[in-house]
Amino acid sequence: MHPHANPSAPSTANRPDWSLPADELLQRHASRRSGLGSAEARARLQQHGPNAIDERTSVAIWRLALRQVSSPLVLILVIGGAISALLTSWADAATILAIVTGSAALGFWQELRASQAVESLRKRLALTARTWRDGTPTRLPARELVAGDVVELSAGNLVPADGVVLEARDFLVTEASLTGETFPVEKHAGPLAAGAALRERTNSVFLGSSVRSGSATVLITQTGERTVLGELASGLRLREPETRFALGTRRFGEMLLRVMFVVVIAVLAMNQWLGRPLIDSLLFAVALAVGLSPELLPAIVSVMLARGTRKLAAQGVLVRRLEAIEDLGGMNVLCTDKTGTLTQGEMTLDAAVDPQGQPSPQVLQWAYLNAAFETGIENPLDAALVRAGETHSLGTAGWRKVDEIPYDFVRKRLTIVACDERDGTRWMVVKGAVAQVLDCCSHVAAADGPVALDGAWRTRLDGFVQAQGESGLRVLALATRHIEQDKVTPADEQGLTLQGFLSFSDPPKPSATQALQQLRRHGVRVKMITGDNRHVAAHVAQQVGLDPKAMLTGEAIAGLRDESLWHLAPRTDLFVEVDPSQKERIVRALQRTRHAVGFLGDGINDAPALHAADVGISVDQAVDVARESADIVLLQPDLGVLCRGVEEGRRTFANTLKYISLTISANFGNMVSMALATPFLPFLPLTATQILLNNFLSDLPAMALSTDRVEASQLRRPRAWKMASLRRFMLVFGLTSSVFDLITFAVLLWVLAADEAVFRTAWFQVSLLTELAVVVVLRSREPAWTSPPAPMLSGALLAVALVALALPYTGPLAAWLGFVPLPLGVSAAVAGIVVAYAASTELVKRFGLAKVPP
Repeated sequence: MHPHANPSAPSTANRPDWSLPADELLQRHASRRSGLGSAEARARLQQHGPNAIDERTSVAIWRLALRQVSSPLVLILVIGGAISALLTSWADAATILAIVTGSAALGFWQELRASQAVESLRKRLALTARTWRDGTPTRLPARELVAGDVVELSAGNLVPADGVVLEARDFLVTEASLTGETFPVEKHAGPLAAGAALRERTNSVFLGSSVRSGSATVLITQTGERTVLGELASGLRLREPETRFALGTRRFGEMLLRVMFVVVIAVLAMNQWLGRPLIDSLLFAVALAVGLSPELLPAIVSVMLARGTRKLAAQGVLVRRLEAIEDLGGMNVLCTDKTGTLTQGEMTLDAAVDPQGQPSPQVLQWAYLNAAFETGIENPLDAALVRAGETHSLGTAGWRKVDEIPYDFVRKRLTIVACDERDGTRWMVVKGAVAQVLDCCSHVAAADGPVALDGAWRTRLDGFVQAQGESGLRVLALATRHIEQDKVTPADEQGLTLQGFLSFSDPPKPSATQALQQLRRHGVRVKMITGDNRHVAAHVAQQVGLDPKAMLTGEAIAGLRDESLWHLAPRTDLFVEVDPSQKERIVRALQRTRHAVGFLGDGINDAPALHAADVGISVDQAVDVARESADIVLLQPDLGVLCRGVEEGRRTFANTLKYISLTISANFGNMVSMALATPFLPFLPLTATQILLNNFLSDLPAMALSTDRVEASQLRRPRAWKMASLRRFMLVFGLTSSVFDLITFAVLLWVLAADEAVFRTAWFQVSLLTELAVVVVLRSREPAWTSPPAPMLSGALLAVALVALALPYTGPLAAWLGFVPLPLGVSAAVAGIVVAYAASTELVKRFGLAKVPP
């Protein structure tokens, strides 16, 4: 052994990836700096599987099927069926099993279709990565990456897998989701100690983090479940923040459980007091409780959301999370950037001028070099400069890029070091926000040579920039400095000479004013949040119909306490010159004042605000981190498209509430009727099997509710869960139904002297047909005869009504279910009661005892 060797030092084979030099690391993963060959990559992908965590396979289908029977209500039914089988009550056991199986199958099929719809949209929006294959950079789906791939990362990218940095330039990565570190971490190439903790691995990047600025070349070392995030997945897969719709659904379920508990205890106690068999009483009480619940609610909501998803996709709105449709409909404040949504997003260079405001070809030349050599964040300003330079026959011939300091959102500058190959001189060319560039300048270019940048010059320059902004032009400053060195850092951005200004025009979209008016008519107030100059923002705001005087600057926001911002944010239309960190604060301030907030963003620093908003909205052309943080993705940054999405969200929510309110009121009425009548009847009014069959059949037409018409009045304002309204609806119309049920009991027993089988058959028909009638009457605020159901819903209602009337005449099936053919007089009474009930419900609705829907 060498006398200086460390016996405890691990061999190269046992050392972790981050502790190896680049050449040894590439050798370990059988790769090279030009990447893998396609054949080798395919073989590794087949051997190790896709780069995905919790990849959706057949296991997910089994999990979905299991969820259909994991509900406590379904388990109660299963237990009831098992008890019936043990007591050899085969008819009850078989019917309960059939209903549970039918409900589960419907729920499974509809949720599977909905999940497949969302999955297809996710594939449409799947992440890609710039990867070296066969010595050529190409863009591939991130799930196809394998260990040994070499990828290029830049600002705005999500890190697609775990890897080690081979080369980096001002490479800052946000990895708060893994380490909890709020601020970005700078990453460098080079080996580290083998024992370095996760947060100390400054040469490594991890799946789940995002690139804040700079660029890097990275060797992928682990993919999918083998990444740090994959290994910690069980601990990191926390429940997402509860949406407004999910919160409403949960509260509705809690209310329903309380009512069910009271019904079960009361009915069970009454039947036992009357001396009826315990098992029959228990099954009856359980059936009443289950009959009260809309057992197909998950399936029906999935049907409606999936249909809404498909309709929105056809209109250019892709939904990444189903419930986001409901949240989009409930939105009453939309926060959006200016560029690309309110404006055309096609930046055009209006002028390149010197500090005196005169056109300057030299300023355009410097600006063209800066934009053409830039390799960080792609942006429309640089694209406009390149186009303008090419128009003026400019090029990079004779110049060589030496170094770059990428743009970031703190410095707000982009620096390029370019070498003039004719004389070997090196120039630092800095372009960026006016204030931030002027802070680095000591001189101003003038005809007779540079002059000192004093207070008088600063005032003059600020006046020029303000005048440009008030004309709607966005202004950047450009400065230069002759340097000797090849490598520069932000500390070298000083002592610059201001060469001039670049003015860009981005006129408002012709459709922006109309879109804002339409959103306003739908009860959605639009607020502009931008980092742009206040004068430019005010000019655009005035043109599109926002109030330019209702303005808060980022400087003012920084000086406000949270309580003050809560007060001012709802009254403000323009948030200008804001820092990226202030966007999330604005969103939360609006939420604090009980607004449902949508946030439309496409930039690197929009991710926190997109997460915080009730519904995050991005565009297909957005950076990865913004698009992955969004719930809704627009194929085009068009507020008109978004407005149609709001309408569809409200339509879906309205039809969902129709099902819930109609079903719960009808079921509640039936359950109350049976509970009240039980002490006075010599037998149970319906068997447990008949109750469950009634509930199942009445739910089937609701599958077609997603196709129903929604009145324009219900699309004009955001909708939300209102438990008080839902309770009132349930009580008013449920008790109206109970009155007619009790009338039915009286007519059948005391007028028609019906026996047990005729009574149960007749009341089963009355109960089911009145539930169908109430759908026709209460699905709209308008009179039923002026607002008929959609054709598909009408057909479903008619089909179930025919089944209800035909069941007593199905021979063995009818006998098994306990039904018998009805005498003519009883059938006439059934028809009369149903018609009288429909008319009375219409009168109750017309006189405003309850609004429809709640």
